Amino acid sequence: MTQYTLKTTVRRPYDETVEAVRAELSAAGFGILTEIDLKATLKAKLDVDVAPQVILGACRPELAHQALQAEPSIAALLPCNVVVRAVDETTTVVEAFDPDAMMSLAAHDQAGDTLRTVATDARQRLTAALAALENN
Repeated sequence: MTQYTLKTTVRRPYDETVEAVRAELSAAGFGILTEIDLKATLKAKLDVDVAPQVILGACRPELAHQALQAEPSIAALLPCNVVVRAVDETTTVVEAFDPDAMMSLAAHDQAGDTLRTVATDARQRLTAALAALENN
């Protein structure tokens, strides 16, 4: 199975975790550009009930700009999606798209080298944010 996310499980209620994720992403230099409430969307569109779950579209503008300068089509993979999903009343999973996963799409040229640098930076920041969630 291909690993394409960075993941942590925290012993914290969903709503509290969503706020903590926002704070840790901000501390790592990311802003939230988009937010999709999957529970509400699936209820409205399909009348199905799922556990509380939100997709946060996180972006660090400096990294996005570097990536776009190297490869304009990389915009299709932006922003970095971070999912916060309730497991039960006291446990929440947080997953972020692993920037290293997009490197399988990158060329082996100067643009690819730039994308690798951007992906490494983004991955380090996301990993640090997830680790901070585990420790707080």
